[in-house]
Amino acid sequence: MFVHPQFDPVAIQLGPIAIRWYGLMYLIGFVAGVLLGRLRIRKHPDLGWSYRDLDDLLFYCVIGVVLGGRLGYVFFYKFSEYWHDPLKLFYVWEGGMSFHGGFLGVILAMAVFAWRRKRHWFDVTDFLAPLTPLGLGAGRIGNFINGELWGRPADVPWAMIFPGVDSLPRHPSQLYEACLEGLVLFLILWLFSRRPRPLGAVSGLFLVSYGALRFGVEYTREPDYFLGLLQLGLTMGQWLCLPMIVGGIVMLAWAYWPRGARQRPG
Repeated sequence: MFVHPQFDPVAIQLGPIAIRWYGLMYLIGFVAGVLLGRLRIRKHPDLGWSYRDLDDLLFYCVIGVVLGGRLGYVFFYKFSEYWHDPLKLFYVWEGGMSFHGGFLGVILAMAVFAWRRKRHWFDVTDFLAPLTPLGLGAGRIGNFINGELWGRPADVPWAMIFPGVDSLPRHPSQLYEACLEGLVLFLILWLFSRRPRPLGAVSGLFLVSYGALRFGVEYTREPDYFLGLLQLGLTMGQWLCLPMIVGGIVMLAWAYWPRGARQRPG
């Protein structure tokens, strides 16, 4: 039986300044996005992207993911609590980020970027989609280090006890998500985008793939204690994934519709 190591959430202490592992994971995700983006620009110069475009886009996205992730957590998961105490919105040291909220924030950030640069929105989303998964995987590693978002009780050989929770062996669901949302999703999108694809196809595949992978892994993740299981025995995360899957299918259908298919390299 494995036991969670109970890592110190602070990676580096410099006097009064504490650098946390979770923050470092965000930094790793950002650096991975920059390096992969530069590689895509070199391999696909016909995309018309410059290194400056990439840097500016990622700046927009960092703002979108932080603001969207925080607001999404408030509205999707703890609206009543924050409604009665709005100042808790700024208690970022207590944690509380939502992927789906961060995703919506990034969508808005990409829309603003596309409008300002006079680009088609799908040109932007198709370029960014393959750069995202490794950052998502890094974030899940951060969840594991923090010992948060643990899994449901399990009897599999690799089950893990999280002493900060209880003495039950549980799924290390953070590692499942790091593998699926990070590595597997990255391979799917990176390989798919190596060849020219219709406008919107890469973005549609991202929505379908992430939604399906996250929907499945939620069956091993402990539901949020303040929400539990919702209608049809699904978690909030699963319900939020369903629109992503449906939207991705619609985008793929539109992208490959014979009249509107316009080829783009990834």
